[in-house]
Amino acid sequence: MNNRPHSDEYAAYYATYINLVGDEPILDILENLKESTYSFFMGIDTDKADYAYAEGKWTIKELLGHLIDAERTFAYRILAFSRGQQELPGFDENAYVENATFSSRLFKDIVEEFRQVRESNMYLFRSLSSQQLNATGIASGNKISVRALLYICAGHEIHHLNIVKERYL
Repeated sequence: MNNRPHSDEYAAYYATYINLVGDEPILDILENLKESTYSFFMGIDTDKADYAYAEGKWTIKELLGHLIDAERTFAYRILAFSRGQQELPGFDENAYVENATFSSRLFKDIVEEFRQVRESNMYLFRSLSSQQLNATGIASGNKISVRALLYICAGHEIHHLNIVKERYL
């Protein structure tokens, strides 16, 4: 499964994420990211976990929590569209973070949760047939394919890893 999605399979603003994804098979990329992202965050000193690089920006804990929330959202969209559901609402990532309890949690637990969520989702991702990968639905008012969602999942993660490296550490 290494067929990149075509530009008509997703809203234009997702191209930023999709373009960050390499040419290896997407399931290999997601599996490798599971381990490398886990190791990266485990290597961050817990004293930095509550750090935000500017006023109004998320802390490292909150950013990682956002990755988990987004992964769950993308995976639900993949599940729903691959099973024939046609439309899902969007999600407000700022409201999700604001209403979460990431700041009161142990950083190590959030890092472990990220890894477990990806591990669980990989079972779904690996089970998708060619027909399911090409299935489409509407999310946040825009057409999107299951295949594009897999790439967005990886690209979104890479995007936020780059932000942590550039602005937080």
